[in-house]
Amino acid sequence: MRVLLVGGGGREHALAWALSASSLLTKLWCAPGNAGIAALAECVPIPAEDVPALLAFASEQQVDLVVAGPEAPLTLGLADACAGAGIRCFGPSAAAARLEGSKSFMKEVADAAGAPTARWQRFDDPEAARAYIRAQGAPIVVKADGLAAGKGVVVATTVEEAEDAIAGIMESRVHGTAGATVVIEECLAGEEISFFALCDGETALPLGAAQDHKRVGEGDTGPNTGGMGAYSPPPAFTPELQAQVMASCIRPTLAEMARRGTPFRGVLFAGLMLTAEGPKLLEYNVRFGDPECQALMVRLRSDLLAALLAACDGELANIDLRWEPVHSIVVVMAAAGYPGPYAKGTVIGGLDRAATIDGVEVFHAGTARRDGAVVATGGRVLGITATGPTLRAARDAAYAAVDALDWPEGFCRRDIGWRALGGAG
Repeated sequence: MRVLLVGGGGREHALAWALSASSLLTKLWCAPGNAGIAALAECVPIPAEDVPALLAFASEQQVDLVVAGPEAPLTLGLADACAGAGIRCFGPSAAAARLEGSKSFMKEVADAAGAPTARWQRFDDPEAARAYIRAQGAPIVVKADGLAAGKGVVVATTVEEAEDAIAGIMESRVHGTAGATVVIEECLAGEEISFFALCDGETALPLGAAQDHKRVGEGDTGPNTGGMGAYSPPPAFTPELQAQVMASCIRPTLAEMARRGTPFRGVLFAGLMLTAEGPKLLEYNVRFGDPECQALMVRLRSDLLAALLAACDGELANIDLRWEPVHSIVVVMAAAGYPGPYAKGTVIGGLDRAATIDGVEVFHAGTARRDGAVVATGGRVLGITATGPTLRAARDAAYAAVDALDWPEGFCRRDIGWRALGGAG
């Protein structure tokens, strides 16, 4: 099969790695790709958001399957455009992608489906939002309704902090039009889990869970990031809890989306909070997480391409996913200064040395090749991913690979997996 993978981050490198192992694959392209993906696929310089150019390329190259990595092309209608051209696309329609594109839409669907979620209200007026915050008190969560590159959520510990969030999101428009509307919801306490399910519109198949580390500092301190690391499987998310989430959230959501005439096909990413009352739904995303995808792909034994095709063709009921009996961990290497301003173009050495460590895969996120060297082009730059018979063994291998790198301008957290391993370090 001829496959076009859309995106250029660590998630897409992990997907390219898994897809390239399929016996069904004959040709793999990636748009736009990165320096690591270039070893597995032919990279083409088309931005992930340029739906017309992606469609033209897929048509010209007689692509059999388009696989969308990030959410932006899906919300812009990539799957719809592919369907119109008779090309399979793994990912939901623009209408179904509103589960991620609009926080209020997602909450409406969750309520209609009976999925357990935090109490919430939607606001278009900043003063009404402030009045609600003062009435509810803190802690409280303020979310930009639209897509904000993972940065539109403020967990406010005081009323003043929540009101400042309203000023920034709704009045200063720090996230642009995504902040025209906000969702304000109760703050849930517990452990946060990322759970993934493959969906074909009617059937949902569990695709595993991971726990990630959003904050930049060790001990989960400092500002939020796109993700500084992840591990899988998370011990807190038992098989019994997975079955409960499938029954209370995933399957009812699929049924509600189908009832609305917008069946969901693709990967449904449920952000969950394991509360004292049981799992509750924080949000839905309509694509693989990053860096959770890296942690899942290295554990997957089944043919990923076959599974994605089954999701496109409504055949998931005939698929049984198999997993390696290992633990995995991802340590994100970021450019100094991230998530604030950071330098670009610094040279990364030692990549070959790091990749020789047993059980390690080095997934690229923000990289390019210039003058024969790999250089950093983004904030999150590498995902050092390792597997092992225990989480501790996987962690030790990942950090050994980190130490094999020669990149003074990069940094990472040294405590990824600390909750599961019983403490920092």
